[in-house]
Order: sequence, then C-alpha cells, then structure tokens
Amino acid sequence: MIVNFQLFLRGIMMRCIRWFVSMLLLLPALAFTASAPIVPFRIGVAPHSSARVIIEMYQPLRLYLEQVLQRPVEIVTAPDFTEFARRAMAQNYDLAITTGHQARLLQTDARYLPLLTYQADFKAVALVAADSRYREPKDLAGSTVIGLSASSLVTLWGQHWLLRNSVVNATMRYVSASDSVGQLLLKGEGSAGFMSLANFQNLPLAVRQQVRLLAESLPMAGRVYLLNVRHARDQDRILAALWTFAETPEGKQYFARYQLGGYRALEARELIALEPYANEVRLVLKQGK
Repeated sequence: MIVNFQLFLRGIMMRCIRWFVSMLLLLPALAFTASAPIVPFRIGVAPHSSARVIIEMYQPLRLYLEQVLQRPVEIVTAPDFTEFARRAMAQNYDLAITTGHQARLLQTDARYLPLLTYQADFKAVALVAADSRYREPKDLAGSTVIGLSASSLVTLWGQHWLLRNSVVNATMRYVSASDSVGQLLLKGEGSAGFMSLANFQNLPLAVRQQVRLLAESLPMAGRVYLLNVRHARDQDRILAALWTFAETPEGKQYFARYQLGGYRALEARELIALEPYANEVRLVLKQGK
C-alpha cells in the first residue's frame, strides 16, 4: 500500500511538472498574442488632390468601415499617380480607389477585384485661364501644359488630345495635385492644364471663375473601388458595407458634397476599354519613372 501511494504521488508530481513546463513554453506565445497590434485596413486613394483633401474627403467612409469591420481603418495616398500604381502593384492596399486605367492594370496584373464606381460621369478636361489667348488647340503649340504624373488618366488623355489635334512642341509639366493646376494657370506658368471634371467642379469658386474649358473628354470609368485579392473571402461583406454606407446620412452628404451621385455597379467593358491607357502605365512603371 505504501509503495502504491508513493507511486500515486510520484504520478501527480510528474503531471504537475509537465503542466508547469508546458505553461512556461506557452507564455511567450500568449504574451505575443496579447501585445500584437491589430493591423489597420488600408484604403489607398489615388492622389487626385492633396493628401489633406483626400483624408478629409474619405473620413465618413473610414469611420463607417471601422464599425463594420471592427478594426482600425486608415486612408493613405501617394506622392503621385505613378507611385500610387507602384504601391498598389506591391499589394500595399487592402482597398484601392483609383481611376479606371489603373483599375484595369490592378485587375489584370495584381489580381485586385473591381467592386463598384460612382454614378457621376468621369471626364477629363483641358483648362485655360479665362483671359488667355488660347482659344483653339493649335494655340498651345510651343507652350508648357500642366498635368499630373505621367501615369494619371487625365494626363494621358491630355497627351492623346494634343496628338490628335496636331499640337506641336508642347512641353508637359507634372504637378502633384489637381488644385495646383488651377493656381499655376492663373499665375501664367502654363498655357493649359488637365484634370478631371469633378476636380474642376471642386476648385474654389474664385479659381473656377478665372478659368474656362477648352476641351472635355467622353465619359470614362472614373474612380473605381478594388479589393485586394487577399480579402476575397470577405468580398461580399465589404461590397455590402459600401452599398449600405451609400444609404446612410453621412454617405448621402458625401455624394452630394462632391457631386458623385452615389455608387453604381461597374461593367466589365468599361475597364477593358481602358486597356491602352493601362498599358501606358505599365510602360511608365517598367521605365522606373
């Protein structure tokens, strides 16, 4: 009996020792889990305006998605459209919001999933100062024109427009944001500037009154929302959250303020039509510009 009792005690002690050792091994993992920060859900917005304006513009969406996803959400952008494309291709964004030609590139080359776009037509425009001598495309020959980065849709459209109208010896100057284009035109630092119609409409009234439209493009796929493929399992949930956001008071105010009309479904042909522009972005990225 004494021997059996000693064996019983020894068995209990061995189980206690094994449990204690296993807890010691588990503690570092538990500590790491407890201290590991939650990675924010990153919404990358193409730099169609200054970083300050973009962050302010997308605050209602950021706050809403934080509630739905139950995790931090942050709005980020890039210094220019080329760098934005480069970062998006490197999978830096969970949700990307960019113009249709970059959306096509991200869809085909980086497996992003197109979700939706805005109801308002997206158009590129060519602006000149209201009191300038530039009345026809040919008047821009030999002058400096202003665009965004080399891979911006409005800049690429502008270059094609200059070519179609046989404007010779025009020099393209790149700037970081659309709101800079209007200011430079008023200072006489460029003959014409290219931006989206929506960004033109959002310029300060004092600037809009001093510029005029020289040309306007046909409608194109504008800002497209694309989901990173690593979130493919959550595609339906995130898409539903976007549609629901559109019906909230904050969403309706957002669409009204920026004259976007609301969301709409995206047709596959809209992105396919922009493949030639997407290919130009590929070339810019390949050249490392």
